[in-house]
Amino acid sequence: MFGIRFIKSQPTTYLIEYKSGKVARQGAGLSFLYFAPTTTLAAIPAGSRDESFIFQQVTADFQTITVQGQIAYRISEPTRAAAMLNFALRADGKSYESDDPEKLRQRVLSAVEVLSQKTIKAIALKEALLASDRLALEVSNELKVYPEITSLGIDIQGVSVLAIKPTPETARALEAEAREVILRQSDEAIFVRRNAAIENERTIRESELDTEVAVEQKKRTIRETQMEAEASIRRKKQELRDKEMDADIALEEKRKSFVAKNAENTKMLAEAEAHRVAAVMQALEKADPRIVQALSASGMQPGQLIAQAFVGIAERADKIGQFNMSPDLLQTLLDQPANKEAKNGRAS
Repeated sequence: MFGIRFIKSQPTTYLIEYKSGKVARQGAGLSFLYFAPTTTLAAIPAGSRDESFIFQQVTADFQTITVQGQIAYRISEPTRAAAMLNFALRADGKSYESDDPEKLRQRVLSAVEVLSQKTIKAIALKEALLASDRLALEVSNELKVYPEITSLGIDIQGVSVLAIKPTPETARALEAEAREVILRQSDEAIFVRRNAAIENERTIRESELDTEVAVEQKKRTIRETQMEAEASIRRKKQELRDKEMDADIALEEKRKSFVAKNAENTKMLAEAEAHRVAAVMQALEKADPRIVQALSASGMQPGQLIAQAFVGIAERADKIGQFNMSPDLLQTLLDQPANKEAKNGRAS
């Protein structure tokens, strides 16, 4: 009515009232009446805003990737933003007169795209795919000093890179390469495991062989010890046999000496006996044979005397016509001396 209107702003909206080209009032969440024909209102959104982005970038090795993320920012200096862009409201006080508020969003996203491209084009594809944290940090730090951002009075609250993806063809190639690497690593792992198994088996076999060698050496040592013991026993036996032989030789020498001495003594005795017999024979040469025979018969046994008598009879058998000797008579002659000796023994 008569051009007087009422406006009420939200706490996140910074409202500026211009009159005659000068700021009449300003602030966040203002509510007041104004005269529309002579008043210009500028509403600058001062709250935090989240903008998603998705860009196609080219890496240092000329590979196309897609960068997807989100940026959070707010207008911390509304007067600077109002001086750079047109945030003036229409006469109804609800919509903007120009599309500059939308350009603010575009300028922020353009700055993000430029700075992210600066980082991406300096690294290769494989490194870029893993550089989300690095990219977010570098873009966030550079946005805070980026001239176009600072001139608009924008405060960057954070940059998040959600995904960095290659093209489908490149992804398949990388998957194939990664698959080959994994398979090669698997083959290498199998090879290493087999080598380890072979090495363990070789170690076990060497240990078994060392054990066998040690056993054989022990057996050889035992055999050598036994052989040395047997040789020592043989040497001792040989020494005993040598000693016995030496003792036998010494005994034989003593025996030989004894035999020689005995033979010498026997010879001396024989010579003495021969000399005695010769002396006796020489003495008996002149004696009467009958006397000698009588002397030799003295002290003989009855049987010897009977035998000598029979010898005399036999010598004169040619002169004896007939001679009878009964066994009883012979037995009687032989028994008489024995009976006499027995009687003499009883008498004594």
